[in-house]
Amino acid sequence: MKIMDEVTFNEQNVFGKGIANTMFAQYFVGESFLNPLTMPGKSPLFLANVTFEPGCRNNWHIHRANTGGGQILICTAGEGWYQEEGKDVVSLVPGTVITIPANVKHWHGAKADSWFSHISLEVPGESTSNEWLEPVGDAYAALR
Repeated sequence: MKIMDEVTFNEQNVFGKGIANTMFAQYFVGESFLNPLTMPGKSPLFLANVTFEPGCRNNWHIHRANTGGGQILICTAGEGWYQEEGKDVVSLVPGTVITIPANVKHWHGAKADSWFSHISLEVPGESTSNEWLEPVGDAYAALR
């Protein structure tokens, strides 16, 4: 369900909006928020609820790994988009689960007319890292 009103969205965003995602802001168009659900070093998996304001999206990026690795997105509130390079865009709604293999170029974010949240799970692997690439252009994202 598309949600433009922030108060209504916050009521449905059961894992909480968190704080401004300033550490990674340079890799986003628009404002995003991060609410860690597990703490690094205290859990073998890092999970965070990532919230995107309407129209916010991250840059193209790749979760690198020699073995294992990748990312899983569990959509929890609002509506968004996901796309792998060379493939059609996928509409994201609460309950959608996206499994992103390691070494696949992709982006994700909110639709222009909705707040959006997903839980991000970094899949463990060998020699994992994130490679941030170019922004998804406004004209390109608007076509989606």
